[in-house]
Amino acid sequence: MPKHGKKFRNAAAGTDVQQTFSVEDAIAKSLAVAFAKFDETVDVALGLGVDPKYSDQMVRGACPLPHGLGKTVRVAVFCKGDKEAEAKAAGADLVGAEDLVAQIKEGFLEFDAAIATPDTMALVGQVGRILGPRGLMPNAKTGTVTFEVAAAVREIKAGRVEFKVDKAGVLHAPLGKVSFGPEKIQENLRALLSEVNRLKPSAAKGAYMRTMAVSTTMGPGFKVDPAVVRKFIEGGS
Repeated sequence: MPKHGKKFRNAAAGTDVQQTFSVEDAIAKSLAVAFAKFDETVDVALGLGVDPKYSDQMVRGACPLPHGLGKTVRVAVFCKGDKEAEAKAAGADLVGAEDLVAQIKEGFLEFDAAIATPDTMALVGQVGRILGPRGLMPNAKTGTVTFEVAAAVREIKAGRVEFKVDKAGVLHAPLGKVSFGPEKIQENLRALLSEVNRLKPSAAKGAYMRTMAVSTTMGPGFKVDPAVVRKFIEGGS
C-alpha cells in the first residue's frame, strides 16, 4: 500500500472516507484542505452505470466550461488552404498539414489539443499511434474533426474539457483551479454534469451517475451523495 505524506494525512484528518456530502459541501471541503504551494487543479471522478466494453454504452464527449480551466492551452490545427488563415486568426498555435505531420513523426509534440478538418484526416492517421495514446487525436465525437476550425480553436482556448469513461466505468475530468473559488467550480461542474447526463446511452440500465468524488491534485477525495446530483444539475442546492 502506498504511504501518504504528512500534509496529505493532515488534510484528510477527521474525514470519514465513507461519508457523503452535498455537491457544494464536497467542493468547499476540497478547496479548504488544499495545501500545495502551487494552484492545484480541482477534479471530479464520476462512477457511471455503463459497461464501456460495449460500444453502445461508451460515454465520450467535450464540454465548454463557463470559467475555463485556468490554464493556457496550445492548439494545433491540421488544415489546408483558406482554413490555415482562419485557424491562425482564431489563435491556433500551430497550423499545417504534411509539414505538421512530418514534425510529429520526428518527435514534436509541443501542443495540448489538436483539431483537424475532415479532408486532412488521412494525413493525421499517419501519426495516430503517436497522438492517440496521448489523448491528442482529433475526433468527430469531441468536435475536433470539423471544417469550423475557428469556432473549435476559440472554444478550446476559452476552456473546454474532453472526457471519456475508462474501462472501469469511471469518468475523470478537471474543473478548474483552487483559486477559482467554490462558485466558479460549482458552475463548471454543473455544465460538465449536464453534458454527461445528456450523453447517457440508451443501453445503460439502472442508475446512471452512481458515485462521485471531488478532490484537488494533492488532496483527499470527498464523496458526493448521488441522490443530490440531479437537483444540483437542475440548479438547486
